[in-house]
Amino acid sequence: MKDLQLLGMTHLSIEKSPRELNSLVLAYLGDAVYELYVRHHLVAKGVVRPQDLQKAAIRFVSAKAQAEVLRSIESDLSPEEIDVFKRGRNAKSGSVPKHAKVSDYRSSTGLEALIGYLYVNQNEQRLQQLMQAILQQVERESFGDE
Repeated sequence: MKDLQLLGMTHLSIEKSPRELNSLVLAYLGDAVYELYVRHHLVAKGVVRPQDLQKAAIRFVSAKAQAEVLRSIESDLSPEEIDVFKRGRNAKSGSVPKHAKVSDYRSSTGLEALIGYLYVNQNEQRLQQLMQAILQQVERESFGDE
């Protein structure tokens, strides 16, 4: 593993390589990383009231929103990234939120697994690039701006 540490990484290292980790573990980490990017983006855009932050975040973090954004960026993913996404999408989590379609939930899990993979792999440049594209895509779909 590289010497670089990304936000949230401690002095402890993950013993397994990102490819060896369970896809749901990658999605667990990816969910947190994705959420941090969304929260930073919203505050940077001037959304500062807690109730407004929560409402605005839903546009980015719902299973439906993540599935839609994945479809829009899928053609820009490398074969390795598509493989990681598919592993996450096909992982059996055991439950689906009641307000999400199964297909959307599975796609969002795949996207979160990909974000987690990039994070654990410490591929900060690609993580930044992908998250920027995601945030811009959601903004375009929501408001027609950026």
